[in-house]
Amino acid sequence: MKNIPVAIVEDNSDIRQALANIIEHADGYELVCTCNNGEDALIKLPIFQPHIILMDINLGGINGIEVVRELKASYPDMLFMMDTVYEEDDKIFDALNAGASGYILKKSTPAKLLEAIKELNEGGAPMSSQIARKIVSTFQSKPVVANNSLDNLSKRELEILEMLATGLVYKEISAKLFISSETVRKHVYNVYHKLHVNNRVEAVNKFYGR
Repeated sequence: MKNIPVAIVEDNSDIRQALANIIEHADGYELVCTCNNGEDALIKLPIFQPHIILMDINLGGINGIEVVRELKASYPDMLFMMDTVYEEDDKIFDALNAGASGYILKKSTPAKLLEAIKELNEGGAPMSSQIARKIVSTFQSKPVVANNSLDNLSKRELEILEMLATGLVYKEISAKLFISSETVRKHVYNVYHKLHVNNRVEAVNKFYGR
């Protein structure tokens, strides 16, 4: 099985080295480059072409959100996962609107980080549970309207979408429904396809009629 090519964009040298150590010592992952600021990232990432980029937000100068916005337009196959201490709603939505596909907190364990990279590589939209629940609470505060596109979903697909909308991750859904995580992932792919969305945030948005 081919290794997942990963890049790290982080201005704190200690954190950058710690993340590099996690990637370099994990089976199935390949660290292709590290960048210490946004300007460095704009030069290196198009050259090394990583599939997954762990992106800090607060880089100073060009911040991580601006880097994502600029590169995602030219390199749509690059998948950006924001790796940050921030949980503020505006930064969450700015990053996702810029083109980020995942969002994880720096306090996450190495195992959680590697699992999130793998999930993102396989088409998921990994987020820390705290982040997912913030997004869910924002949608839930909006008025719900009818959404006919949900009628296209099977009973099981709608059931899984409802669980995604409560902030559950694939493993939690798998345990609740007594099916494998891979089966959950296939159902989620079908949900995205039928709703014409690309990630969890857009699917939850459709679920709540936005």
